[in-house]
Amino acid sequence: MAKISRRAALRQSSLALLSAAPFATWAQSNAPIKLALIESMSGPFANTGEAVYRNIAWAVERVNGRGGVATATGQRQLTLERFDNKGQVEESLSVLRAAIDSGARVILQGNSSPVAAALIDAVNKHNQRDADRQVLFLNYSAGDPTFTNEACSYWHFRFDAHSDMRIGALMHVIKDDAALKRIYLIGQDYSFGHAVLREAKRQLAQQRPDVAVVGEELHPIGRVKDFLPYATKIKASGAQAVLTGNWGNDLTLLVKAARDVGFEGRFYTFYGNALGAPAAIGDAGLGKVVAVADWLPNVPTPESAAFYKSFRERFPKPQDDYVHMRMQLLVEALAQAIGRAKSVEPRAVAAQLERADVTLAGQRGQMRAEDHQFQQSLVVGVMERQGSPGVPFDVEGSGYGFRVVRQINAAQAALPTSCKMVRPG
Repeated sequence: MAKISRRAALRQSSLALLSAAPFATWAQSNAPIKLALIESMSGPFANTGEAVYRNIAWAVERVNGRGGVATATGQRQLTLERFDNKGQVEESLSVLRAAIDSGARVILQGNSSPVAAALIDAVNKHNQRDADRQVLFLNYSAGDPTFTNEACSYWHFRFDAHSDMRIGALMHVIKDDAALKRIYLIGQDYSFGHAVLREAKRQLAQQRPDVAVVGEELHPIGRVKDFLPYATKIKASGAQAVLTGNWGNDLTLLVKAARDVGFEGRFYTFYGNALGAPAAIGDAGLGKVVAVADWLPNVPTPESAAFYKSFRERFPKPQDDYVHMRMQLLVEALAQAIGRAKSVEPRAVAAQLERADVTLAGQRGQMRAEDHQFQQSLVVGVMERQGSPGVPFDVEGSGYGFRVVRQINAAQAALPTSCKMVRPG
């Protein structure tokens, strides 16, 4: 299993990463409650897995710092263990079994919708055949809309806005961009990438029928090393903007290539606010790179600023600057649910997690019991130079940050669901 260079510092903290007990002992005593993080800790998307690990570890430290969670057997701490899936579905299923055998009752994953789909199916089957070792699956990023629609599961909870919700947030800005007449759609060739392009076309036709889609492209995920051919086509199409759900190196390399070929249009992105993208674009992105998120560091409230500063104090290296409010709210919601259930039994915790209502640094989120889709506000930001109005904080030491241009409340961000939830008897 891959280790990050900060592992020693995390281990030294008395608030995090306590050692796990065997399953039977853990379940019947005051031993730490194990959370199993299944992510890419090696390979082309290792940086995304490391970023998640820091976020979840920090959230665990905060909960443990106030005494942990209350159960019928007393206060219990949380502990986080990571499992490297190498970005592969089969490896994810293998480490899921290892995580369960090690005593984990809570599985965390998000940086791949195909992996999430496989885990949802595997958890459903495991919980049906092994009632004594049931687990919950908490998803912080996998944005395929089906997971809280036709493929919804009682054991799965999503804490990120799914791709249709994010497209809807971006449309609030695109609708106001009167100069935009030609747009290029590009994404990763897997379920999430397909969903982004499909919904983008639908919402553009509905809300901006005057905008022509001048290109539509899907590329292999995590395998393209040179995006210059794609960037050349984007520029040649006459597009004034690009809309993409790309993440990780697939986003960074794309925007670098676009800069290199002289593309001057806007980028409407899901994840353009970090992991190297702002630095890669540089001055050419000022006023042009748009990102949607559940939260951004420059949300203009004192509570938000204090929250961001505390994360940067905990992880001061510029390359570690990738904080997600939703991952903090996920751990807060889990702690709240365990406390209300006074139990670590997954069915009892799930019943309380369905009614989770948590607030941190002014950001409130509520779980919708109908489909287990977290409901929260979203924000859209545009890249500007640090120190310009509305941009006190930059990203990853790049000198560029994101000025909030639109805040969409939870009611506006919500979408209906087709979920027909099947609950255990």
